[in-house]
Amino acid sequence: MTNEEYIKAIDVRTSRRAYTNILPDDTTAGIIKDMVDYVNQKANLNFAFIEDASFAFTVFTGKFSAVAVCGPDKISAREDCGFYGETIVLQCAYHGLGTCWVSGSYNENKMLEYLDLPRTGKPGPVLIDLPKDIRLYCVIIIGFVKSKKTLKEKVIYSATHKSNKPYQKMLEACDDKLPEYAEYGLKMVEKAPSEVNRRPVKFRFENGVVSASVDEPYSDKSIDFGIAKLHFQLGASAKGVRGEWKNGKFLIDDNKILKFPSAE
Repeated sequence: MTNEEYIKAIDVRTSRRAYTNILPDDTTAGIIKDMVDYVNQKANLNFAFIEDASFAFTVFTGKFSAVAVCGPDKISAREDCGFYGETIVLQCAYHGLGTCWVSGSYNENKMLEYLDLPRTGKPGPVLIDLPKDIRLYCVIIIGFVKSKKTLKEKVIYSATHKSNKPYQKMLEACDDKLPEYAEYGLKMVEKAPSEVNRRPVKFRFENGVVSASVDEPYSDKSIDFGIAKLHFQLGASAKGVRGEWKNGKFLIDDNKILKFPSAE
């Protein structure tokens, strides 16, 4: 996928909770596995693909696969989980699959048993043998959905999107007129998923540099931060400005080209 296609994916992506009773086929599952393998190798994470994850969910309906978002217990890994996990979400959304970031609406014990993480105190089935120092941060649901949302999905969406937070309210400080790339990047952040649509990332534009942070970085807010960083970087790139995030700052560098896990 090109950067332009990722921008289109940002526009079409929406969280879905009602799935059909048909799991992704072997070809689709294989593509998602390849993306997971790419992310793990690229970012030193421990994402795991689960073919049928419906065993751990009650709020979601139908059958669906999932990516268990796992990584080392440190802030940088949390941010990377959000950044690289969102590349998978957007690619799936672009190709017509339903997706949803989930941090609480599932049975964590069942998921941990499946992943063989040492958190349940009882021997679960050893299906995916993850290292013992790895945490399960959240789960990305992936599956087939109908073109229109169900009534329940619409109610949940309305409840969590009562007031969308514009980028101006995320901008904590600004000492000059925002350049076009920064403004567009922030508009892409407006469309980024976050826990209960809270959008906790705070941006600053000072001395010509965009920086960002979250309160309580040692929390799931850092997952949101990683997602927001990707959306901003995609937006900046769409306006011809390349760069990368380092230590909370977006550093412009024409040699930095975003490379994504490929489904093609």
